[in-house]
Amino acid sequence: MPRQDGKVAIVTGGGRGIGYEVVCHMARLGVHVIIGGRDEQEGLAAVRRICEQYKEAKVEFKKLDLASLQSVRHFAQSFKERDLPLNILVNNAGVMLVPEGRTEDGFEQHFGINYLGHFLLTWLLLDTLKDSGKCGLVSRVVNVSSSAHRIGEIRLNDLNSCQHYSAHAAYCHSKLAQLLFSSHLHQEMQSGGFPVSSCAVDPGMVDTSLYRHLWTPLRLAQSVIAGLLFRTPAEGAATVLSAALSPVLEGDCGGGYWANGHRDVTTLAFDPQLQLSLWEISLQLLGLQ
Repeated sequence: MPRQDGKVAIVTGGGRGIGYEVVCHMARLGVHVIIGGRDEQEGLAAVRRICEQYKEAKVEFKKLDLASLQSVRHFAQSFKERDLPLNILVNNAGVMLVPEGRTEDGFEQHFGINYLGHFLLTWLLLDTLKDSGKCGLVSRVVNVSSSAHRIGEIRLNDLNSCQHYSAHAAYCHSKLAQLLFSSHLHQEMQSGGFPVSSCAVDPGMVDTSLYRHLWTPLRLAQSVIAGLLFRTPAEGAATVLSAALSPVLEGDCGGGYWANGHRDVTTLAFDPQLQLSLWEISLQLLGLQ
């Protein structure tokens, strides 16, 4: 990747795993990176490690709890008050297979954290993203999704999985919602003529702490298998970094869903009406309409 001096990026969940590797690489290329995360101790430790490794790195941590809409609003407002540009937003943070529970605002955790929190964050920062982009150098929103979206389902009358709860199903549903949001956002930006692109990426099966909620025997098996078959966080970050930084994805080449470094065209045939319906319901749930 070429140098990225002068750019500003926000990476949610950048204190560990794939997010940490994304932040490291961006910082090495000259990007001013802001890690948004819930765990302050973890985030500050990540900043220290990166700055020790790259003396010229511009990296900082700001508190962001995606399970709290108030926290998301405070994070976005604090950022905008600094009058910085925002060239890249990487919606990376997430939970998987957590026990049934609700966020601070009453949403099912996978739906609330993986999808709705990132929806609100992106919406609140959208004007800054628009102002920071320009023709030939657009701002980018990168949503870290998963191949699990393929078995997800959007039930517009039961987005909180109240009728029947399965942690695995809830995770898959949230990743599909994220993908639909990403696609519709890109269409909105293109039709409005705004210099912003939005894409979703699948980093593959990566050995991260996402699997910590697995049933204990499965977690033990996973830890053995992961060492043999899973990608490392650095390898998983490659597709994310490509989507965020590659000059090849400027203009009409942006958007879409990317896996293994290639655009996956099979997922572009989502029902546009479903995208729109989910978008409108999300705005209502967040009090944005």
